[in-house]
Amino acid sequence: MKKLISILLLSLYLVSTTELYQLLKMPLLIEHYIQHKNLNPEMSLTAFLKTHYDNPIKDSDHDQDQRLPFVSHASLLSAVFTINPSLDFHCIKKVFTPIEIKKTFYKSVLYNKEIHNSIWEPPKFHQS
Repeated sequence: MKKLISILLLSLYLVSTTELYQLLKMPLLIEHYIQHKNLNPEMSLTAFLKTHYDNPIKDSDHDQDQRLPFVSHASLLSAVFTINPSLDFHCIKKVFTPIEIKKTFYKSVLYNKEIHNSIWEPPKFHQS
């Protein structure tokens, strides 16, 4: 049973992701060959394949010719499934003790109280 399921899944994968889906069009090729054989009984299989694959000609059945296997190509379905290993997050307790640093916001050399206070002094009005 496992072998049958694995063959089925492999076949589905190969048909959907490679050019093997073209093999599903083989009945169209056989049917089209029979039509040409009815029109020209002397046509061999190699002559049929040469006219349709080696030197294709646009004739009245060009639409049917384009549906033959391996004549036209389509974009393939690309689906990739990956199984990621499980991710484990571990919280490690770290003890954080901040170190107190005394911060100086201004230097006394650069700060002159007299200058800064005089800037913010309101204007004086003199009455004459």
